[in-house]
Amino acid sequence: MKKRTVSNPERFNPKRRICTTVDPDDLKKIAGSIRYGGNPEHKRDQGDFNLVPPSQPRPDSTLCDVVKIFSRHEAERLLRAGVERGLISVQKRNGYPQNIWSVTGDGYPLEAQLENAIKGIYHGYPMPENDAFRDKVLDLWNKHE
Repeated sequence: MKKRTVSNPERFNPKRRICTTVDPDDLKKIAGSIRYGGNPEHKRDQGDFNLVPPSQPRPDSTLCDVVKIFSRHEAERLLRAGVERGLISVQKRNGYPQNIWSVTGDGYPLEAQLENAIKGIYHGYPMPENDAFRDKVLDLWNKHE
């Protein structure tokens, strides 16, 4: 059995890159086909996500509860908003970006990771304040307003 190690919250993927050139037709296609699956490790309150197990927040994970995301509808709206603004990663799997970034109405940056490259299903979480990449996400988000 593989032992699970707790990740260092100060250590973020240095390979994350946001696409600089995006085809608007590709963005529409992606936005229309992606879904939000959720992850019990990023939820204290299950909301309407119907996760199994319902919630098991990790001590080192950022929680969606902090930014008041309790519905699948809201999570998918934010996921699509990130795609529509072109905040998708360079890295793709099966045509889906590995990561999508978005920002809540209250100004909290979010990061979503592809969890099922066949169905285009993601899970997401608020970006920690000590993640320098969040400033890039906020800057690009605000340029598209």
